[in-house]
Amino acid sequence: MSSTHDTTAPTVSTIRTDDLEWLATGAGILGTGGGGDPRLGRLRLQTIFEDDAHPDHVEIISPDDLDPDATVTSVGGMGAPTISREKFSSGDEDLNSLRAIETAAGETVDAVIPGEIGGANSIAPLCVAALAELPVVDGDGMGRAFPELQMDTFFIYGAPVNYGANTDEHGNSVVYQDIQSPSQLETFARSITVNMGGRSGYACPLMDGSFVGEYAIADTVSLARELGRRVHQSREGAGSPIAAIEDTLHAESLFTGKIVDVFRRNRDGFAFGEVSLAALEGEESLSIEFQNEFLIARDAADDVLASVPDLICIVDKDTGAPITTGSLRYGQRVTVLGVPAPNLLKSDAALDVIGPEAFGYDIDYSPLSDHSVIGRH
Repeated sequence: MSSTHDTTAPTVSTIRTDDLEWLATGAGILGTGGGGDPRLGRLRLQTIFEDDAHPDHVEIISPDDLDPDATVTSVGGMGAPTISREKFSSGDEDLNSLRAIETAAGETVDAVIPGEIGGANSIAPLCVAALAELPVVDGDGMGRAFPELQMDTFFIYGAPVNYGANTDEHGNSVVYQDIQSPSQLETFARSITVNMGGRSGYACPLMDGSFVGEYAIADTVSLARELGRRVHQSREGAGSPIAAIEDTLHAESLFTGKIVDVFRRNRDGFAFGEVSLAALEGEESLSIEFQNEFLIARDAADDVLASVPDLICIVDKDTGAPITTGSLRYGQRVTVLGVPAPNLLKSDAALDVIGPEAFGYDIDYSPLSDHSVIGRH
């Protein structure tokens, strides 16, 4: 692994227009194929910043600086990534979901946090923050993207399923209160999202600052921005974009080749499928299965090279641009990278929810490395 770049990502205190392209690229890579199209999130936030009715920046605060009694929630989009590319939002579904749970709880939210740092869902909380003039916590609940609500560190480590909401582009809202379990909330919310046309905005749950400070995967907004910055600088002659990603994330190159087949279908509010790759030279091959996000990578001998919760990221082999599950195409020349998962995702409690068996694979999780740079925990 090259050592061209320092692996420490400097933290940021604001996100402005000049940061957006970097943030979208970094979030797209960390999204492991899902989380929504980061380009759409970037354009939405840029439009808000350019509107004189709203601030031209968003304040970013460390989880450590949250008031212990502050009220925090995560907001974002829910549904299959392939649908979100075709069914554009009205722009206020996430904000309306936030307002719905504030009304139901009789509380005012003091800060928002991404539920996941992947794709558009890393940028959606910034859009809500700019519209509502709230700060965004520098962290998230996954250090990547996952397909289901219960698969974040907040619910894994005991956040109450107190309030949640889904809202569509027509302003229809469904509010949940005191649901039995996070997985039951996911079932209800997924069904509602399907009935809302396959895409909705969400907000859930209400948490206090003390809990978020302990269980958020810290500094991931800053990491996504810094990752994108290094990739873009590398494109401009400062080195290899692939090396920039490897050095920033302690990533391991799993395969370089071209896409030779894509199988994809939408079912129950998810995008399921498999992508097959062939080496540019020689007979080697790789297959990757996904459910919104890339879940497991196998070589030609059917040996597992990487699996959830570690990150499997597909990027353009020359530019390092992230390739989502919805944008996989025959003939693309790509590099597949494996990234060690944050430590909070590797506990027994976490693996019960986000390990290979949780997705139906009869394999034991074999971590890529114990040296994750995602989060401080």
